[in-house]
Amino acid sequence: MTDTPVGIDAIEIHTGKLKLDLAETFAPAMGDAPEKYTKGLGLHASSFPDTYEDIVTMGANAAHRLMERKGLEPDDIGRIDVATESAFDHSKPVSTYIAGCLEQRFEGNFHHANKGERKFACVAGTQSIDDAYNWIRADRHRGRAALVVATDTALYARDDPGESTQGAGAVAMLIDEDPDLVELSTEQGYGSADETDFLKPQQQFPSVDGKRSVKVYLARMREALIDYQRVGGTIHPDDFRLGPFHTPFPGMVRKAGVLAYRHITRGTDIEDELAEEIGKQPRREAFEDEEAFMEALTEYTDALKETDHYLDWYDRTIDPTLDLAREVGNWYTGSVHVARVSGLKSLAEDGEDAVGQNLLVGSYGSGAQAEIHMETVQENWLEEIEALDIDEQLENRYDLTFEEYEDVHDAHNYDKDSSVEEFRPPEAEFVFDGWGRMGERKYRYVE
Repeated sequence: MTDTPVGIDAIEIHTGKLKLDLAETFAPAMGDAPEKYTKGLGLHASSFPDTYEDIVTMGANAAHRLMERKGLEPDDIGRIDVATESAFDHSKPVSTYIAGCLEQRFEGNFHHANKGERKFACVAGTQSIDDAYNWIRADRHRGRAALVVATDTALYARDDPGESTQGAGAVAMLIDEDPDLVELSTEQGYGSADETDFLKPQQQFPSVDGKRSVKVYLARMREALIDYQRVGGTIHPDDFRLGPFHTPFPGMVRKAGVLAYRHITRGTDIEDELAEEIGKQPRREAFEDEEAFMEALTEYTDALKETDHYLDWYDRTIDPTLDLAREVGNWYTGSVHVARVSGLKSLAEDGEDAVGQNLLVGSYGSGAQAEIHMETVQENWLEEIEALDIDEQLENRYDLTFEEYEDVHDAHNYDKDSSVEEFRPPEAEFVFDGWGRMGERKYRYVE
């Protein structure tokens, strides 16, 4: 067992190359006020894949850029794990396709690398990082790093309530010893239960119980936070600089944020300071029944979210992690990792020295499981964040009309035949290249 620090050494993002403006394009077509999306959901735009893009191309393009930037060859990578809930094969993992793409661009191959695919809704990306972390800490990696790719097309059926939260993109992460970006904590907390808030039973588009999903998300996150404190100790709001949470849409994180703050201020000096304004947090033992306790807790929470203490903490700790999500929508397995980048990017742009600062990372996957862990920002974090070209990618997206959005949605619907042509010609990237003799998807690199 190695005691060397292990964490995320490098990260790359690849967003779908098409953009749907929710306020200017989607809202008018749906007969809705723009504020329903920009204020209610906290979303301004969604990213979509072009006709030649899918989970393989987006994942491979992110991984390719990461490897090139870090000067890596296939022999430097000992495992490739892909996290997705958009897989198109029940047997062959997406990681094999991505490895095949990368082998088109590098000398050598990945025949020596362990490849797999993780599925537990949106939490699978974090689970894949956990697997890579444990593999390295167990000293089974033979000096090699792990490549983790979270890639999804988070599309919903037309007129589904979740349609406005759609998105598509990939996050590639290099997990290694002595990381440049963040070190992972050894402690983790979990909250898990058999739930049916979101599922895809042999179907492309999800079945979602929206109200239930919000409740399950918050319940599992709370359980994970409590479980983390059992092994990681008491958490104080001043212990961490950022709180990247799974972000299906920023409005969900607003709900999670106030519950997290209520929990981590319990029994602290902050609760004492707030008591003068809104009273002490209700304790279960002070109430005769659960209903009365929950009513008092709700009243306290409603008052808490209006206090300067909370609003200042939220603006400093949570809001910076949502900037990218507002522009790209939900990426399922990649969402919490987009939130991490968004927060660190904000600190970099503000000129803040974040070395040694902690992140409290909250991952969630429907079905349902949450994980809480801590990460510590490393010395070379700024170089890694400044190497990202996500602003350029967002700026270069093709802005869809509503009619074009309908066409591209059909183009990515397995149940429909579509002759929609590309919106942006591919350049220096992997693209879908048709079907093979056994119905497999084929890919090539376009110079």
